[in-house]
Amino acid sequence: MYVIGTAGHVDHGKSVLVEALTGIDPDRLREEKERGMTIDLGFAWMTLPSGREVSLVDVPGHERFIKNMLAGAGGIDMALLVVAADEGVMPQTREHLAILDLLGIERGVLVVTKKDLVEPDFLELVSADVLEAVAGTTLEGSPIVACSGKTGDGLDELKRVLDEQLASATPKPDIGRPRLPVDRSFTVAGFGTVVTGTLLDGSFEVGQEVELLPGGTRPRIRGLQHHKEQVERAQPGRRTAVNLSGVAKEEVRRGQVLVLPGSLTPTDAVDARLRAVALAKRPLKHGAELTLYAGSAEVPCRLLLLDRQELAPGEEGWAQLRLAGPIAVVKGDRFVLRTPNDTVAGGEIVDAHPPRHRRFHETTLEALESRAGDDPLIAVLRQHEPSTMKALLAEIGGSQEELETALEVLVEAGEVVALGDGATTSPGATLALFTAEGFAELTSRARTAIEAFHSEHPLRRGMPREELRSRLKLEERTFAGALERWSADGTMSESGPSISRPGWTPKLSPEQGSAADAYVAALVAKPYAPPTDAQPASDIVDYLRDAGRVVVLGGITFASEAYEEMVRRVTEHLRGEGTVTLAQVRDMFGTSRKYAQALLEHLDQERVTRRVGDERVLRGS
Repeated sequence: MYVIGTAGHVDHGKSVLVEALTGIDPDRLREEKERGMTIDLGFAWMTLPSGREVSLVDVPGHERFIKNMLAGAGGIDMALLVVAADEGVMPQTREHLAILDLLGIERGVLVVTKKDLVEPDFLELVSADVLEAVAGTTLEGSPIVACSGKTGDGLDELKRVLDEQLASATPKPDIGRPRLPVDRSFTVAGFGTVVTGTLLDGSFEVGQEVELLPGGTRPRIRGLQHHKEQVERAQPGRRTAVNLSGVAKEEVRRGQVLVLPGSLTPTDAVDARLRAVALAKRPLKHGAELTLYAGSAEVPCRLLLLDRQELAPGEEGWAQLRLAGPIAVVKGDRFVLRTPNDTVAGGEIVDAHPPRHRRFHETTLEALESRAGDDPLIAVLRQHEPSTMKALLAEIGGSQEELETALEVLVEAGEVVALGDGATTSPGATLALFTAEGFAELTSRARTAIEAFHSEHPLRRGMPREELRSRLKLEERTFAGALERWSADGTMSESGPSISRPGWTPKLSPEQGSAADAYVAALVAKPYAPPTDAQPASDIVDYLRDAGRVVVLGGITFASEAYEEMVRRVTEHLRGEGTVTLAQVRDMFGTSRKYAQALLEHLDQERVTRRVGDERVLRGS
């Protein structure tokens, strides 16, 4: 299923052509009938000779109704640029063409209508005029067909050309994040509120709860129609009518987007690559007040040029658009900017939720260049890293197989870093995913933290593992995967509970070595009641602890051999007697209450023993 949109000057025969092709009159409003011109969007559908179904969106050509034309231009697969043979290319022809070019519509057919009103020589001149008008736009090279909606001459040829053009068109993808920009809402007796639009990025099903953005109203889908036929599931790329329960027509307006709850967040600013219309009357200036059209939405905005003071006709530049109200858009959406009377620029959104930027800031401009080329999956991951396969499925949807394939390609290309058991992309695996840039930034932070620790504690073996994890603010699963990767590629070294830079070996000076040896000798001399005064500097004690020569229990330091002996004798006593008291431990080692209490509290913390009243027992007994 594909959507074709008409474009062209007022009274050039667009609606007559649509009715001649489909048998459906797209002018649905009484005022349109009376005035003989399209004011709002009209819709029709047909089946081409190949059996391919298409929807047609008929848009108004009069300059006063350009905003209605823009509401229908989003989501179309192909354009019919209509030019009347008796008038040729006119002002709205050029403006509609500029809009199609800004929206990136690359597939089209140039239709010269009313061929019955002119002589063949004049028809050739008009056709040449049309081909000249589209030169340098996205429609350059499109086939041209002359026809008459009134006599039917040329319509079969037009249908054949439409079929040929659509044969190579790519169907709209289903990434599991359905969104329907609302371009009409009305009520049907006995059914209630109905909204229509072109469904993008996913499917809707009858019975689903949905959300209208902006606004947050959460109705439920009562029914779905495609070309007046009831369906249980609406597919992306189709003109879709959605019957909603739980919302009044007055609560719905053009410009809202129907989505699954929580799948999109409205924004009041966007970053964009902007291009000024080549035929614009004057440059666009920083700070200009304009109107943005994206999807079916229309919102005033303020233009902030990030890399220049003004944007000359035909030039491109980076901009942030500050919106007067929220809209629901995503990265990659196309848009158009207008003054009250003219289309002046358009482009593509590269960040739908940007921070404020400094102008002429090189790092910001480089980041925008990078984001402009992002794979859509990377764009989502960049906003939610670190992420998991399961979380990405929930965020962007689509099938598991499609997402796994896409991730494998990106991991192989080095654009995504996958952490976990075998770096599998199974949704159930304990896996963390980063963009390459995101993981590089995390690695840099880890290195900085470790180097700072080495500088502050030159006699320590390394930074405690848990301290580094806490500083990086990572969950244990993610940290373990990152540490495994860093250890494997030589970024850092893991030794027991300590993390250091590769090759790091703390060394005592001769003076420090003498002080350390004397201290350990003093501990060994009184193994069960070691001295607690006259300790060496704390970094020397830390060094001895990391080297395994001493054990620190609270504020008391034991020689390692003494500590191991005390633990062995206490546990042997417990296995034989079942319980032990603090007094028994004190007497067992001929020491004082202070040392015995320090040992027993340590064994409790290590979950070797547990306290029952005034006694200790082995854990599990």
